[in-house]
Amino acid sequence: MAWLKTLTIPASLDQQTVRTCLQTWLVPKRIQGQLRQGHRIWVNALPASVATVVHTGDQLRLQFIPSDFRTPTSNYLPDTTGTADILYQTADLLVVNKPAGIKAHPNQPGEVGSILNYLAADLQATNQAPYMVHRLDQMTSGAMLVALNPIVVPILDRLISSKQIHRTYYAWVRGHFTTTTGHFDDPIGHHPTDKRKRWINTVDAQTALTDYHVLRTTAHHSLVQLDLYTGRTHQLRVHLAANGHPIIGDPLYDDQFSPAIPRLFLHAWRLQLQLPFTGEAATVEAPLPVSFKADEQIEGY
Repeated sequence: MAWLKTLTIPASLDQQTVRTCLQTWLVPKRIQGQLRQGHRIWVNALPASVATVVHTGDQLRLQFIPSDFRTPTSNYLPDTTGTADILYQTADLLVVNKPAGIKAHPNQPGEVGSILNYLAADLQATNQAPYMVHRLDQMTSGAMLVALNPIVVPILDRLISSKQIHRTYYAWVRGHFTTTTGHFDDPIGHHPTDKRKRWINTVDAQTALTDYHVLRTTAHHSLVQLDLYTGRTHQLRVHLAANGHPIIGDPLYDDQFSPAIPRLFLHAWRLQLQLPFTGEAATVEAPLPVSFKADEQIEGY
């Protein structure tokens, strides 16, 4: 098994070395070294090295093999009992609109019924496979990023960690805020007594930053836009609950939770992407679920 990637050198990399190109594209150093050692680099169909100088319009061809990657194969079982709503797709990635209540990925060998299982079935006809990059909690809906080959998985991971991929959420929460905009910067770690939960200012807490903007209110609740700048487990749920505004329908953090509430009212609304290799920007939005627009019904929760 091998993956071939042919890239046209842009004007911004004219007269640069192949090494500089790979660094610019965020290809990990370990993989750069394996491409070099394996003589798996060509420029305009001729064997090349990482020291080869390239010019605008040159065709750089790279051959990747399984040993280059920590997770070379996608082993999600295809499941045709459901399908995935794809919002955006390129040769390297896609953004899917995940429904609330559906797992992002299976947790056990042989498990099906997740978005990754549905994508595995949907992509079979194109000889592609899904690779997990960006997870959403089972109860959260909205835009979720998925890689289509192992080449871009470490690149997307780096773009996320360096904040070059930005995530924006909507949530219905309890109560009213004293200011229309603000931020939470409480560090988040493991809850001291409940293994299922996270909480602020614990002994193992790590830096966490969330911005909020109040969009509208009802008598007792607020719809907020949330911009995520770090990726701690349950970050939005914890930041809001710890500051007196738990997300409606959160079974872990909402003291007024009831099984009658149909869902966790958290939706991944927008992904602002930087595309691998090209650096082009793309903004993908997942339509707001109908349940988010029913203010009077939400007020009853």
